[in-house]
Amino acid sequence: MGKTLAEKILSARSDAEAYAGNIVVARLDLVFVTDSTGPLTLRQLNEAGLNTIHSPERTILFIDHSAPSPARELSNDHMFLRNFAREKGIVLSDIGQGVCHQIVAESWANPGDIIVGADSHTVTAGALGAFATGMGSTDIAMAMALGKTWLRVPETIKVVAHGRFAQGVCAKDLILHLIAQIGADGATYKALEFSGEAIATMPMSERLTIANMVVEAGAKVGLFPSDTVTENYLRSEGRGERYTALNPDPDATYESMIEIDAAQLEPTVARPHSVDNTALAGKLGGVHIDQVFIGTCTNGRLDDIRIAASILKGKKRHSHTRLIVAPASQKVLLAALAEGHITTLVESGATIVPPGCAACLGVHQGVLGDGEACLSTANRNFKGRMGNAEAFIYLASPATAAATTIRGEITDPREFL
Repeated sequence: MGKTLAEKILSARSDAEAYAGNIVVARLDLVFVTDSTGPLTLRQLNEAGLNTIHSPERTILFIDHSAPSPARELSNDHMFLRNFAREKGIVLSDIGQGVCHQIVAESWANPGDIIVGADSHTVTAGALGAFATGMGSTDIAMAMALGKTWLRVPETIKVVAHGRFAQGVCAKDLILHLIAQIGADGATYKALEFSGEAIATMPMSERLTIANMVVEAGAKVGLFPSDTVTENYLRSEGRGERYTALNPDPDATYESMIEIDAAQLEPTVARPHSVDNTALAGKLGGVHIDQVFIGTCTNGRLDDIRIAASILKGKKRHSHTRLIVAPASQKVLLAALAEGHITTLVESGATIVPPGCAACLGVHQGVLGDGEACLSTANRNFKGRMGNAEAFIYLASPATAAATTIRGEITDPREFL
């Protein structure tokens, strides 16, 4: 019987015939925590008396959520993480290096890997054909110590995206459309497996955007085939030797299939306070925006900054609308500097903050005031997400964000393309 991508990966890493509904114990290729989740995870390790890390060279502590630290308590947590990394020989990614999910994609994730992290958006690495998923702190503590974990093999929903995007439409619009179609809990503990012409021709940066947001529909993992796009990306990151082709079997069994005509999609916005509460950007004219935030593990990559800069070039932000830009990694920042995009954005009125999560988590670098509205390229817009339950968050693509910056209200980016 044929296997889905999820079943193939879990079979290979557990030495078992993994089919939907089975429980497997799988070997892990990468385990990580952040400064948000890490302190609790490591303290649980200490309390359990587990003093040995199974694979310190494949265990990472990321300081990215509150980086640089905005408060004394967080600074103390950062000290704890740095000391633990030194003591155990664990890999440390310190402030300014970037968001964990971006760095995992740039430097660590490979097709067929199993990756677990104490952060729900660990699913991002599914774009490279890795079974990547978030877990709670206790499970991650055990994963660090044992180098393996148990997983229930998820049922798979096949998503086929036909055709190609029209100008001004991108992966963010597709994933927002999909989540609106199935609901914020429509794929709970399922694998979403992506295929079709729009996927085959999609660059890795856009695949990462889609994989990042599958958890907003409740999915356990979002998986893309490992193909020439994957191979070229791995080569560009200096690890082409880690490429392996990975595709589902033609006779794989799926729980259901969803077909989307990518050519018919339009720039889409998720309205407060749920990701599945969507509307077309062109229908939301007149919605005033106080702050635009471009960045995060969803849309802080070079392609995202490039499209925003192309729209903003020679233009200014609206006088009543702030623009904050956070590159997803140091590598992205350096490339954006080299290509001149950072200069373009600063000249348009943007404030550039260090690579990291920045305003997304609502800890610093862009906390909203009472009644303010922000259009963000992030992945979540529930009440309080950006530090204030009295504020309003809209989610959209970098193109829509840039167009909105100019007008000061939600704007269809095709007006500037």
